[in-house]
Amino acid sequence: MLRSLTFALFALSLAAPVAAKEKAADPAAVEMTAPVFEMFRLVPGKTEEFIRDMAKWDQVSIAGGQLPTQLFLHAGGEGWDVLLYKPARPKPTPDQEAAMAAKAKQMGLPTGALYYVDVREKMADHVHFEGTGPLTAEQWVAQIDRERADRKRGK
Repeated sequence: MLRSLTFALFALSLAAPVAAKEKAADPAAVEMTAPVFEMFRLVPGKTEEFIRDMAKWDQVSIAGGQLPTQLFLHAGGEGWDVLLYKPARPKPTPDQEAAMAAKAKQMGLPTGALYYVDVREKMADHVHFEGTGPLTAEQWVAQIDRERADRKRGK
């Protein structure tokens, strides 16, 4: 598991420059989602079906003005087949959510409990974790310094 998490952090470092470009000019002005990683070990024989389904859900995201999920396929390491990375992005508006729901319905994709059952039939194991960022170590240190200075001033 430690190796898997190490790989995920490495993948984040590769994806961070892409995610940084996707952020609004003033990130404080836009409510953002948390970056999300999902790591799957799939049921043997279900890899192609799982990835085809991901391509369909990417169409749903795109219909709502969202970016597709970044997909990483196993090339080495332990116990995983597919890693998904969803970078921080502006939270969808109600109109975007409605567009995505309409696209999912048009495509006949399962939602709710049916989605859960459908995806679980393809996965043997799943790890899901969220993070903050992307940011550089320098940005994080500056944030800590600001918070300490604010605390001293009684803010």
